[in-house]
Amino acid sequence: MISSIYALGVGCERGCAPDELFDLVNKVLQNAAIEPSNISGIHSIDLRRGEPAIVDVARKFNRPVCYFSASILEEQTPSLLNPSDRVFALMGCHGVAEAAALAGVGPTGVLVVGKTKSAHATAALAVTKR
Repeated sequence: MISSIYALGVGCERGCAPDELFDLVNKVLQNAAIEPSNISGIHSIDLRRGEPAIVDVARKFNRPVCYFSASILEEQTPSLLNPSDRVFALMGCHGVAEAAALAGVGPTGVLVVGKTKSAHATAALAVTKR
């Protein structure tokens, strides 16, 4: 049996309101018709380790958080739908949400929902088949 593995990638500014990220993540999941229970985890850049908004989303969805270095996220650049030189200048990789989602599902992953933005956060969803 082949099953789909979904990973949610998120990025946010420091101090982003937890409700803002939570609402954005719900929008992404609704757009993909995916239940929170179907995602393997919440994925982001290690520079945001412990950020309250990210921790809050993981707690509400009862999913683990996995953080990746900028160099690991940068490896995903060829597969990004929305690479950003601005993000590269700030974070050291061309995308956080899309790249983290792709890194979360592994080398055969594809984006289901590309970078979706709110005022202070981004989210994306990737999938792979196993």
